[in-house]
Amino acid sequence: MNNALELKNISKKYGNYQALDNISFTVPIGSIFGILGPNGAGKTTMLRIITGIFLQDSGEVRLDGKLANGLSNSASIGYMPEERGLYKKMKVEEQVIYLAQLKGMAYSDAKEKVNTWFQRLGMEDWKNKKMEELSKGMGQKLQFVCTVVHNPSLIILDEPFTGLDPLNADLIKDEIFNLAKQGSTILFSTHRMEQVDEICNQIVLINKGKIILNNNVKDARKSYQNNQFIIETEAINAFENSDFFNIIKSENQTVTLQLHDMKTIHDILSFIVSNKIQIQSIRENLPTLHEIFIQLVKEDNI
Repeated sequence: MNNALELKNISKKYGNYQALDNISFTVPIGSIFGILGPNGAGKTTMLRIITGIFLQDSGEVRLDGKLANGLSNSASIGYMPEERGLYKKMKVEEQVIYLAQLKGMAYSDAKEKVNTWFQRLGMEDWKNKKMEELSKGMGQKLQFVCTVVHNPSLIILDEPFTGLDPLNADLIKDEIFNLAKQGSTILFSTHRMEQVDEICNQIVLINKGKIILNNNVKDARKSYQNNQFIIETEAINAFENSDFFNIIKSENQTVTLQLHDMKTIHDILSFIVSNKIQIQSIRENLPTLHEIFIQLVKEDNI
């Protein structure tokens, strides 16, 4: 698979502070790629190096296989920063058209695309409002439109759901999926692990300027499995601690079991059959990305 983005041995210092330390990873075309890490991990520095706002001290950035050349690549990139960066006194429609023109779009094309996006996101009634008149959620939707209106091949979204109610969050989420299906590549940075679980194909986890996890989401969760299983049954009292499992939780017709070392789901099934217990379902209780995130960051900080 061709890569939309490649980072090779990227390092960056601010004085004596090592913000990024030999960062390398690749992002396939059309993927939704999660950039994770605690505050101060180096995520924002890395995103700004990718966009050309900052220059790395060493290493290289490649876009579609070609060596990136600072801000000259800006037309192919859409960057939605966590902080608002729009003009408060400027009218909404004029602002998006202006920013689209800075990315190389003709006025007529920009106006048509802006109107299309406003219709899709329910923003038609706001196009003559000023930025300072918008709610936080509407301002977030406007920043999203500014990011994608020029059809960038690489879209960088830093906390894109901040301030959005559940309905509008789902609306933006659907548009992210649509953009990826159409061939855009999405870099998605957030502290909300449940959003990463729902949206991303692959992730990198950065801590103290270094990558401590680089994997696809499913494999990351499987690699940190803890041998727990959840059983739905009306006969929760039929389960007691045994020589091969302990009960972690038992409530609301659901039992969570922790298997001892070397035991498998086949041992649970044999127990269920031999004790003639009726169950509705059984599934592995894989750790969430939030749990993996906490575990790895704590281990790395020891």
